[in-house]
Amino acid sequence: MTPETLGAASVAYVALMFLLAHAADRAAAAGRWRWMDRPAIYTLSLSVYCSAWTFYGAVGYATRSGLEFLTIYLGPGIVFAGAWWGLRRLVRVARLHRVTSIADLISSRFGKSAGLAALVTLIGVVAATPYIALQLQSVSMALSAFASDQHALPRNVALWVAVGLAAFAILFGTRNLAADERHHGVVMAIAVEAVVKLAAFVAVGGYVLWGIADGPGDVLARIDRMAISAGGEGWLIRPERWFALIMLSGAAVMVLPRMFHVLVVEASDEDRLRQAGWAFPAYLAAMSFLVLPIAVVGADMLPKGSNPDLYVLALPLSQGREALATLVFLGGFSSAMSMVVVSAIALSTMMANHWLVPLWLWLRQAALSEPAQAPEDLGALMLNARRLAIVAVIGAGWFYHHMSGGTSALAAMGTVAFSGMAQVLPAMIAGLLWRGATRRGAIAGILAGAGIWSGMIFLPSLGLVSQPALPADIDPFAGAVLLALSVNLLMLILVSLLDFPDPTERMQALSFVHAIAPDAAPKKAAPAVQAEALLTLAGRIWGGETALEMFRRAADDQGKTGYLPDLTPRLLADFERRLAGTVGAATASALMTRVGGRGGVTVADLMAVAGEASRAREDNRRLESTSAELARTAAMLQESNEKLTALSAQKDAFLGQISHELRTPMTSIRAFSEILMEPDLPAEDRARFAGIIHDEAGRMTRLLDDLLDISVLEAGKARLKPEVFNLHDLIERALVSAGASAGGRDFAIRRNAIAEHLPVITDPDRLLQVLINVIANARKYCDSETPVIRIETRRTPEGGTEIDIGDNGSGIGAENRALIFEKFARLNDPARAGGAGLGLAICKEIMEFLDGSIAYLPGQGGACFRIALPPRPRRRADIAENARG
Repeated sequence: MTPETLGAASVAYVALMFLLAHAADRAAAAGRWRWMDRPAIYTLSLSVYCSAWTFYGAVGYATRSGLEFLTIYLGPGIVFAGAWWGLRRLVRVARLHRVTSIADLISSRFGKSAGLAALVTLIGVVAATPYIALQLQSVSMALSAFASDQHALPRNVALWVAVGLAAFAILFGTRNLAADERHHGVVMAIAVEAVVKLAAFVAVGGYVLWGIADGPGDVLARIDRMAISAGGEGWLIRPERWFALIMLSGAAVMVLPRMFHVLVVEASDEDRLRQAGWAFPAYLAAMSFLVLPIAVVGADMLPKGSNPDLYVLALPLSQGREALATLVFLGGFSSAMSMVVVSAIALSTMMANHWLVPLWLWLRQAALSEPAQAPEDLGALMLNARRLAIVAVIGAGWFYHHMSGGTSALAAMGTVAFSGMAQVLPAMIAGLLWRGATRRGAIAGILAGAGIWSGMIFLPSLGLVSQPALPADIDPFAGAVLLALSVNLLMLILVSLLDFPDPTERMQALSFVHAIAPDAAPKKAAPAVQAEALLTLAGRIWGGETALEMFRRAADDQGKTGYLPDLTPRLLADFERRLAGTVGAATASALMTRVGGRGGVTVADLMAVAGEASRAREDNRRLESTSAELARTAAMLQESNEKLTALSAQKDAFLGQISHELRTPMTSIRAFSEILMEPDLPAEDRARFAGIIHDEAGRMTRLLDDLLDISVLEAGKARLKPEVFNLHDLIERALVSAGASAGGRDFAIRRNAIAEHLPVITDPDRLLQVLINVIANARKYCDSETPVIRIETRRTPEGGTEIDIGDNGSGIGAENRALIFEKFARLNDPARAGGAGLGLAICKEIMEFLDGSIAYLPGQGGACFRIALPPRPRRRADIAENARG
C-alpha cells in the first residue's frame, strides 16, 4: 500500500462523508430530520473528543507514561457519569439565551460584553492552534508509516490535508445562517466517523491481543517484564500530575470550542444528556480498553526507536496485514478530520461573531442607524467572515505544525491545548453558580491565567522560551496548570468582591444562575417605523421570506393583520435571543441598540424582573393562556376600532368623490351633446366633440363596473371559471394592459421570465384584473427618479403560487397600511390619482373569491404587494357547475 493509494482512499472517504452530510442537510431542509435528531446520534457526535490524540497519541502516551494515559478518558467519564445534571443545566441556560459558542456563553453572562467575548475567542484560537497542528501531524505520521524508498512520502502532505479539511468545513459549516447554529449534515458525518474510528481501533486491538499476543495473560506477563526492566518508573502515579490531567480532560469536554459546539449548540434539548451520561463514558471505555495491550506488544516487538504514536499502524504492517493497516489509517484520518472540521466551524463562528462582524459594525455605524440605506447583505457578510475565519484557523494550525517541526509527541501537544482553553473554566462555572461574579473579575482571572499558561506552557512548546523552574518535587506541567488556574480563580473572586456590576450584568446574572429568561426592553412598544427597520435587518440576515414569516406569526399572535407586529418588550426580547443565536449575544445587543432603538437596562427594569421571578412565577403560569387570549382580543378590537374610525371619517369624502366622478362625465356628456345639436357645427368639431362624449361615457362605465364588481363579489354572486394556464403569459398580458392604460414615464421591469413559467389553476380573467390593477398602481404612484417595477414568482412548499409586485418608490406610510384595502379609504390627493379608489378593495375581494390573498409587504424598499394563490380553488360547487355548463 503506497502513500498515493492511501491519499486516494482518503479522498474517497472525504467524498463519502461529503455525500452523507449533503443528504442529511437536504433531509433537514425538507423537514425530514427527526430520524437524525436522536440521542444515539447526539452521543456519537460527542466522540469528536476522541481525535488523533486519543487514536494514535494514547498508545504513545501509554508507552511513555504507563497508566497515565487513562487520565485522557477518566476526566470526561467523571463529568458525564457523575455531573450530567450540571451539563443539563448548562444546555438549558444556553438554549434560553440562544448561545452559539463558549465565548458567547461567557460574554452573555457577564453583561453581553463584546470585549470579554473577543478575549475568550482569542484564548480559544490560540489554544486550538496546537491541537489542529496535532491532527495534521498525525496524518503525516500515519502516511510516513507506509512510505519506503520506492514510495517516498509526498512533500507538503500537511498543507494539502489542511486545504482539503478547510474546504469541507466551508462547504458544510457556512452554507447558511441558522437561528440556532445547528449543522445536521456535519453532526451526521461525525456520528458515522465515530463508528468508523471505534471499529478500526477495536479491530487492531483485537488483532494485537489475540492475533499477535496469546491473550490477556500474555499481555500481563509482558507488562511485568517491562515494569521490572524499567525499574517501575513508568508505572508510578504522581498525584499532582494525575489530578491536573484528570481536571484538564474533564474541563475539555465543556470548554473546548468543538466540544462545546457538539455538547451544547447541537443539542436540541437537555434530556438527551440522560442517555449520553452513560453512553459516552461507555464509548470512551471501549476506546481505552485496548490501548495498553497495543502499547505493550508494540514496545516488546517493534524495533527500538520506533515511534510509539504509530504502534497502532506499525504492528499490523509488521505482520503484513495491509488491509487492517488501511482500516486503521482511515480510522485515524477520520478522527483528525472530524476534530479539525468541528473546531474550525466553532472557532470561525466565534471569530466572525466577536471579531470580524463587530469590526464591520463599528465601521458602518451610520449605515446601521438607517438600515434602509444600507444595501449590504448582512447574511452574506457573516458567511464570508466565517469562511475567512476557517481558512485562518486551519492555516494557523498548519503554521504551528511547521514551526514546531512536527516532532513533538501527540499527547504533549494535546495537553498544551487543553491547559490553554481551561483558563475560561473558572469564569464559566462562576457565571452559572455565583451571582456575585462580575465581568471585570472574569476578565482579570482569564488574563492572569492565560498569561501564566502562555509563559510556562505555550511558548515553551514552540521552543521560543525555556521552561520556568519549579521545585524539584513538583511536576513542571502539573505545577504550571495548577498555578495558572489557582491565580485565575483567585483574581476572579477578589475583583468580583470589590466590583459592582451594572444593571444589565446583574440581570444576566439573575437569568443564568436561576435559569430564567428575563426581558430587558423598553416598557412601551416602539413605533412601527422601528418594526420595519427590524424587519429589514432580519431580511438581510436570514432572508426576506424567513423574516416576513417570522414577523407575520408575531403579528398573528398579537391579533394583528399584516407583517408588522407591535414591538412589545416580550417580542423584542425574543427577537434579540433569536438574533443572538446567529451573531452572538454581544453583537445582537449592539444591533438591537443601533437598529431597533433599544436602550440599556435600568435599575427599575432589573428590580421588576427580580420581582417577577420571586413573586409572580406561579401566577403567570396559571394565567398565561387567559392573558394571551385577552391580549389578542383587545388588540383585534383596538385595530378594528381604529380602522372604523378612520373609515367613518373618510366615508363622506368617498361619497363626495363618487358624486364628483359621476357628475363630471355626465356634465361633459350633456354639454357636448347640446353643442352637437347646433346645425352649423363644422364636421371636424362634431367628430372631436363626439370623441369627448365617448371617452367620458367610457370613464363613467368603468366607475360603474367597479361598483358593480365589488357589489357582486361581496354578495357572493360571482362565478368562478377555473382554467389551467401559464402564469408567464398572464403576466405578459398584464404588463401590456397596465402600460397602455397608465402612460407617462418609462419603467424598468425586473423579472425572471423563466421562473414565471408555472402552471396555475384559477380564474385567469379575475387574476388578470388583479395583476393589471397592482402594476398600474405601481406605475401611477412610484415617485423614484429612476422607477423600477420588480416582479417575482415562486412555488410555495404547499404547492401554491406567490407573486410579488413591487416598486422602488417611497412606499405607503405605516399609518395608512391598514386602510389600503378598504372601500372608503383615500390615501392621496384624488386629483392626482383619479378614479374612485376602489382598485385595491376590488383586488382584495377577487383574491378572497379565488381562495387566495393579497397583502402589503413592508421593508421591501418601496410599495410591494404579495398575491398568493392556493394549488387549486376550493369552490368545488362552482367548478362542477361550470364543468357541466
